[in-house]
Amino acid sequence: MIITLTPNPSLDRTIELAQPLARGEVQRALAAHQEPGGKGVNICRALEASGVKSLAVLPGDHEDPVLLALRAEKIPHLGLPIGATLRSNVAITEADGTTTKVNEPGPELTTAQQADLVELVLREAAGASWLVLAGSLPPGFPADFYATVTSELRRRYGAAAPKVAIDSSGPPLAAAIAAGPDLLKPNAEELAELTGISDADSLEADPLLAAGAARTLVTAGVGAVLATLGSKGALLVTAEGSWLAKSPKIVARSTVGAGDSALAGYLLSHLTGATPPQCLRQAAAHGAAAASMPGSTVPALNQTNPDAVTVTVFATHPLEDDQ
Repeated sequence: MIITLTPNPSLDRTIELAQPLARGEVQRALAAHQEPGGKGVNICRALEASGVKSLAVLPGDHEDPVLLALRAEKIPHLGLPIGATLRSNVAITEADGTTTKVNEPGPELTTAQQADLVELVLREAAGASWLVLAGSLPPGFPADFYATVTSELRRRYGAAAPKVAIDSSGPPLAAAIAAGPDLLKPNAEELAELTGISDADSLEADPLLAAGAARTLVTAGVGAVLATLGSKGALLVTAEGSWLAKSPKIVARSTVGAGDSALAGYLLSHLTGATPPQCLRQAAAHGAAAASMPGSTVPALNQTNPDAVTVTVFATHPLEDDQ
């Protein structure tokens, strides 16, 4: 069982354009898609599509459109009533895969509701293999929310606590490092921000530099770093080694949810007892498959092609090696 917590879920609407987006103009959409969203929700959708038991924990009233959509897709979930409507996000995708997103901030939860959400996910996490803390935080949440949940989980369950994976951005992701999560999943921009590198493009251009940056997070107490580097592939760094995975070139339709699918692929493989390189291979295969699908569609295991993914073993960048 894998539990996910999505504090700021959304109803994701994707609009596909046949031509490049033209600001200030009227354009006709080629197609439109709508799915329940938020990182943890997307991960559960991908897990369920592959027959792996999961539970999405999130705030939201029983009749909220996001929860209605989850029920329609038969995604196991548990919502905490908050008396407010969850947010909607819009993504506009162009023919070459370029994606423009507009995300609403989401409803503000009271301090009591925040505490209830923490208690709800801790209760459900008993006996789980992984707890995934994912996505942005709603207005009013403390930046160390994910770190607090991680610490409380381990205090409550000790050695029996599930492994913790965190996929977020900005201050919540930075604060989570202190809690020593088992897995951190940044993209290139987030990895650059976490490690003080001014140019995220340099990390995508130089995977060895990215590996060195990720290693600083492992040295700081993170168990493993799964970094998605866009078209350059995906990187996995642990205390034991570093690996880079590259998928064959694809025709991208939408990058919405591709990183979430990559994390789901990693978890699917980890549950089978796979080695770190094998987990990375499936992560890359899942991410590539998701990017080739419309909207925020997530792939099932049988829709991925891990055999086509090349995994390379390499050392960290010399400038980033431990002294």
